[in-house]
Amino acid sequence: MTTMTIFLSLLLTFLSCVQSEEVTLIQPEAENGHPGGSLRLTCKTSGFDLDSYTMSWVRQVPGQGLEWIVYYYASYSNDYAPAIKDRFTASKDTSNNIFALEMKSLKIEDTAIYYCARRVWGQWVPDIQDWDQIEYEPLIFGAGTQLTVEPGQKSIVKPKLSAFYPPKSSSKDAVQAAVCLASDFFPKDISLQLAFGDKPKANVTRPSVLKPDE
Repeated sequence: MTTMTIFLSLLLTFLSCVQSEEVTLIQPEAENGHPGGSLRLTCKTSGFDLDSYTMSWVRQVPGQGLEWIVYYYASYSNDYAPAIKDRFTASKDTSNNIFALEMKSLKIEDTAIYYCARRVWGQWVPDIQDWDQIEYEPLIFGAGTQLTVEPGQKSIVKPKLSAFYPPKSSSKDAVQAAVCLASDFFPKDISLQLAFGDKPKANVTRPSVLKPDE
């Protein structure tokens, strides 16, 4: 009887430890990418054996519903949505408990919140033919990573300055003008300080003559 009591006590202690281990999926809050660029999203897992479970990447484009883009169990057992196939690749790093999504050839329309998710049961779903007809089991979600894909900012480029002076005139009443040409600079607004001999310096701010799309 004593032996049975000790066994049951140890069993209850073990079950208590197992049940208290919370499943967590930790994702960075935000990432930024550029069209045509590459990016790696990560999901740090704990509380379960990553190698034994089917994982998913799910995204939500602003103003739209959830879109399942990846089911992944292993390199030999996975499925990708047509919109991201051949551009995105999921993987598991079981030694560090990380479920990752390698993204390349990014597009502006990839801007979305990306959630990693774990199926309640570690079962694989057959190859997906019609995504809208799948009856999904309940999922455990991460908090999501806001991915923003937008054109990169140009670096500041100092202007090239060229000065053009008028020819000398014998007439004291002649109106003369000097020209200062600023070119090949970014951003498109510029502030110049002009000085003429011993006259006070003049500050001039002008928008550039570059075309809006340059």
